[in-house]
Amino acid sequence: MTSTPRRPRTFAVWLLFVLLLVQAAGAVAGGIALVAGPQGEVLQMPVSMLEGSPFDSYLVPGLVLLLVLGVLPLAAAVGLWLRRPWAWWAAGVVGCGLLIWIVVQVSIVDYHWLQPAYGAMGALILLACLPHSVRRYAGVSR
Repeated sequence: MTSTPRRPRTFAVWLLFVLLLVQAAGAVAGGIALVAGPQGEVLQMPVSMLEGSPFDSYLVPGLVLLLVLGVLPLAAAVGLWLRRPWAWWAAGVVGCGLLIWIVVQVSIVDYHWLQPAYGAMGALILLACLPHSVRRYAGVSR
């Protein structure tokens, strides 16, 4: 009985993996800081930055940041490493979710220099999902 050969991790696979880990690290750290200090005390962010938003503290945005933009990309990175087809889909959700997060954030709260950087991160994650080598590696296509 012969086994199918393992496809190597291409540059595109490594790029997506690293982007997901970087996104996860930043969002987990930021999410924990916002949940731990929902009045902005940990990150020294005044609650006045939330004016115009439906939130009166950073608790809910911190939970979204932690779980959707922190834990999900970490799970996607692990799944990608283990060649799970769902990881490719999860990475796409992370990229879209990050872009939506930034667009909503820019439209509601004050501008911050990190917003374009994380918008670019979302776009890069989506672009890194596109190569056929990434889909093939994850087992989404042959």
